[in-house]
Amino acid sequence: MLIPAQFSHTAGPRTGPSAGPAARSAEPSAEPPSGSGGPAVPLPRIDDPREVAPADARELSRLFFRRLCELTEGTAEHRYVRDTLIEMNVSLVQFAVRPFRSRGEGGDLEDLVQVGTIGLIKAIDRFDPDRDIEFSSLAMPYISGEIKRHFRDTSWAVRVPRRLQELRIDLAKAKEGLTALLDRPPTVADLAAHLDLTEEQVIEGIVASNGHTSGSLDALQADHGDGRTEGHSLADTMGAEEPALEHVENIQSLAPLLEQLTDQERRMLSMRFGEELTQAQIGSALGISQMQVSRLLTRVLAHLRTSMLADADRDEAVAPQQAEPGPEGAARGAGGDVR
Repeated sequence: MLIPAQFSHTAGPRTGPSAGPAARSAEPSAEPPSGSGGPAVPLPRIDDPREVAPADARELSRLFFRRLCELTEGTAEHRYVRDTLIEMNVSLVQFAVRPFRSRGEGGDLEDLVQVGTIGLIKAIDRFDPDRDIEFSSLAMPYISGEIKRHFRDTSWAVRVPRRLQELRIDLAKAKEGLTALLDRPPTVADLAAHLDLTEEQVIEGIVASNGHTSGSLDALQADHGDGRTEGHSLADTMGAEEPALEHVENIQSLAPLLEQLTDQERRMLSMRFGEELTQAQIGSALGISQMQVSRLLTRVLAHLRTSMLADADRDEAVAPQQAEPGPEGAARGAGGDVR
């Protein structure tokens, strides 16, 4: 990159080997820059900021930071100086990315460099050259923080609260340390005592860590010993909904209601739906007419249906009053049809 002619300060010869192969010295400008109250800080001419050696980049960055403070934000010269600082210090980003190369779930290396560059830009905008500290001391935490935030926000298969994401990291570190200390995998109680948490919080963190990765339902499963799942996807091995489950729930709801009926009413239902006898056969066995059997069955079935559809809380409160008291039960309401 070359300094545009309108911004360069009469490029001169090299000042010596310390200037680096990519930098050339410059004389102060005859006129102070717009927005500054004194003489301009001399800026070198840089052909390619990315090719500047790290040692030279530190020295040049000091000059460019001082110049950046004198310029008005938004001007073309301010943009040039700021862009040059970014390109000269990209090596800090590449250095900060190295520890994260093995973490493949966060994207390729180029993505991490772009994310780290965001941290570098934030550090440049916040750096104060008058504080007498190295720029790298401020930039590295910004760069690493942006990369870690990238992993935190993009590498989870299921979005979980930040509290649980951080707890997962603490649990991983605690497991590693306790395993070496105890010479065995730590229990939930061990982790809770080490992290000063409750066992419920530790379990919550362990469960949440399962959301960090996910598997495809169409992925083929490995053989786990019995050979039944080998060559099949997870979707093939998942159970289907049992159609008879609803009948089981209905039977469990019906059982206490049947206990409220009289022996004759339960026998009538058993003969009609268990033995599948006709109403005439039931009447002959009970010594009543077919019409009486029809009315009693209609009344009992309506009572059971209404009770099952009623609100569960209301059933618990009024179930004893729903069936008529007395040995005759619901049959008494039939007008003495049962003899």
